[in-house]
Amino acid sequence: MENFRLRVFRAVAGHLNFRIAAEELLLTQSAVTQQVKALESELDVPLFDRAGGRVSLTAAGAALLPFANRLAALSEEAREAVAAANGRSAGRLTLGASQTIGQYLLPQLIAGFLKENPKIEITVLGGNTQTILEALVEHRVQLCLIEGPAMRRDVKVEAFMEDHMVCVVPSGHEWADKEVDVKQLQQAKLVTRELGSGSRRIVEQALQKAGVDVKHLRLAMTFDSTEGLLSAVEAGLGIGFVSRWAVRNQLALGTLKPARVRGLNLARMFSLATVAGPDPAGIARTFQRFVLQHAEQLAPRATGRKAKA
Repeated sequence: MENFRLRVFRAVAGHLNFRIAAEELLLTQSAVTQQVKALESELDVPLFDRAGGRVSLTAAGAALLPFANRLAALSEEAREAVAAANGRSAGRLTLGASQTIGQYLLPQLIAGFLKENPKIEITVLGGNTQTILEALVEHRVQLCLIEGPAMRRDVKVEAFMEDHMVCVVPSGHEWADKEVDVKQLQQAKLVTRELGSGSRRIVEQALQKAGVDVKHLRLAMTFDSTEGLLSAVEAGLGIGFVSRWAVRNQLALGTLKPARVRGLNLARMFSLATVAGPDPAGIARTFQRFVLQHAEQLAPRATGRKAKA
């Protein structure tokens, strides 16, 4: 129902990259360029500045974007209203998910949701907490699932599940299956997630509360993915802190071992994030309610067993 040229414009504006927009829309890059040129011709203004090999919005493009987003939202509301009139749910839902949730928890949540709402098309944007919250306030996603504190006034959060970070070490490490004092971390090599990661923020806050000066920690390597961090720990490059969901299979197989750190509280909450203001409506609200009601039941288990109903 949405004007196709505006949909292409929104994709390019969201990524500021014609190639990535083309991949998202399943079009050729030349087709995306043609649609943008046609829209610029219709409006008689350039919408993008392509100088210096970089793409940016012109003043006209920046002025058009919020209206294009509102028209897309209105189109979805119309689709949902028609579907509801026929007693079913249909439409598109765009979610943002921080990496741990996106990789290890969200697939089960989506699978459960689609069993009840098979006509809904879901797209997921992944990244660290900071990245996807930016996408939320820019209305590129309707709802976010995050693992760290929001640290922003323009979003509101609602917890849906408790998580625990664990310290993991190589299977042959002297700390494997042992309890160590929090002060001993200052002598260990650490591998960490990147700045902006919710996981990293939780660990640093917990260390500070335990009296550890994070500026004096021995940071060996930084990774932009949990999988990279776990591989580095397995290779003996250092110790790391990850969500229990991320490491459950490695612990079951014995390729990594836990180290219990005395005096360190690494409990945290997974949360749903929405733009500050009115509660989300339509499909976004339906998904939000589903997660709040079913997250614990659908959470994965290391052995493949389902949670008790």
